[in-house]
Amino acid sequence: MAPSSLSTPFSDDVFVIDVESNRNIAAQKKTHLLLPDIDKRYGNVFKRGLHHASSMDRDWWTRPSAVPLVLLVMSLLIIVVGGTIRISDAGESCPDWPQCFGTWTFDVSVDEQQQFWEDNPDHEDSRGIDHRYSTFQIFTEWFHRLLVAVVAIPVLLNFVMAKKLKETYGDRAVKVSFLAGILLICQAIAGAITVVLDNVDWSVALHLSLACIWASVLLYQYLWMRICEGANWSLLKTSQEFFNQHAKRIDSMAASVFLLLILGAWVASTAGGQYNQGCSVGFPNGWPKCNGDFFPSVDGPGIMVQMIHRTGALLVGLLLILSTARITESVRRDKQATGFKTFAHMTSGLWSLNVLVGASYIILAKLEEFPEWLSLVHLVVGVSSVLMAICASMLMRLSKEISLESSEE
Repeated sequence: MAPSSLSTPFSDDVFVIDVESNRNIAAQKKTHLLLPDIDKRYGNVFKRGLHHASSMDRDWWTRPSAVPLVLLVMSLLIIVVGGTIRISDAGESCPDWPQCFGTWTFDVSVDEQQQFWEDNPDHEDSRGIDHRYSTFQIFTEWFHRLLVAVVAIPVLLNFVMAKKLKETYGDRAVKVSFLAGILLICQAIAGAITVVLDNVDWSVALHLSLACIWASVLLYQYLWMRICEGANWSLLKTSQEFFNQHAKRIDSMAASVFLLLILGAWVASTAGGQYNQGCSVGFPNGWPKCNGDFFPSVDGPGIMVQMIHRTGALLVGLLLILSTARITESVRRDKQATGFKTFAHMTSGLWSLNVLVGASYIILAKLEEFPEWLSLVHLVVGVSSVLMAICASMLMRLSKEISLESSEE
């Protein structure tokens, strides 16, 4: 089956031909194709992957690369459940760790909560000793912890699989799967710290940061294994010139949206989320203005926190728009790397969407009453933009490796 033109970042046009034909096509089209003997450093990983039809004829869920992909989906589910905990005001609904009100279940009555506080006077709730949680609030926190515990099993299996298939996927898959396991442990520890410290702002930001890093590691493992299995994405044929021009630009896009996401987590958790109304609410006094002014006096912590977040979003937006424009211009001129242009547009588009979601959160709010479901959407779109940009950065690095190996042939 001959290769066809690809218009999407992840089009799977996999073809099986002999080595000599591969080299002839590469010479004719001046593209960097994976050749079966290019991977001298990685133990014939590409040799066993790309040109084995059996690895591509199988359904996606039967391939070994499906394991990190499923784990990636589970990591995103954990992040969403974590966001649900925050918007449900359930961050302290299980005051102890790893148990919940001294039990392993979530069905804790008001009387049982009262008894726990009497038996454990050292535990404090920022909402006061008389505050009681609903069964749903306790369940969200309990389910969040359960997910982390359950996912530990496939994370271990992921490492065992990578070790067993080392000859096919190389030592890199083993190291990345091991790192994923370490990050899961760190994530659990960060969660415990967050509970013990009653959801202090920096611990919440750290918790989300580790979750995103963990998801990114799983994403990298999936991309690497798919390449070893024979994925022939158009992005992997990017020239060295394009890499030299835009690698740092794509890296800066990924770093900026990640920092903006963490900044948002800090804003949402500072003072228990009370600073959400630091700039008032409604249109236009709450947004785009802040307390009726575009440049308000930063004489209170709530206003300062809000303005830091808004200023950060503006600066990141400028960086994304300018970077996307430069990448688009380069793609249009050189007629290559259209996949990276798509990634850039999608990252910028998600940023724009999230600005609208954040604005709607303030505009539609009333004092002391916010549409918290929009806060969850804000988180999901933010995480999506981060993974989109990080994925582009990873593929850029992998493309460079393949390009360099091909040029040595």
